[in-house]
Amino acid sequence: QVQVVESGGGLVQAGGSLRLSCAASGSIFSIGAMGWYRQAPGKQREAVAVINSGGITNYLDSVKGRFTISRDTAKNTVYLHMNSLKPEDTAVYYCRVWTQYNYWGQGTQVTVSS
Repeated sequence: QVQVVESGGGLVQAGGSLRLSCAASGSIFSIGAMGWYRQAPGKQREAVAVINSGGITNYLDSVKGRFTISRDTAKNTVYLHMNSLKPEDTAVYYCRVWTQYNYWGQGTQVTVSS
């Protein structure tokens, strides 16, 4: 069993910054990719940023240049550094971890006020 726990969400004004953290624990043999997704009210969940085991990253076009994903392999942790936040970034942010299967965290709310 693998547990995935996110932290770091909150309320911030437009133009501000937040850092999300996600730690995976439990019966982990090896972790492949780790990623962040988000879901705004009335919208489908979308991939925001993913980093694979080799450090290769992919970003949603709308966050390129503003968000940075990184990982600490020794700690089974992934981070999402979010700068220049916009109201349209408001959503619940979920962490996803790929091992033999894939696991989701419970989500953390990010609210950007205008």
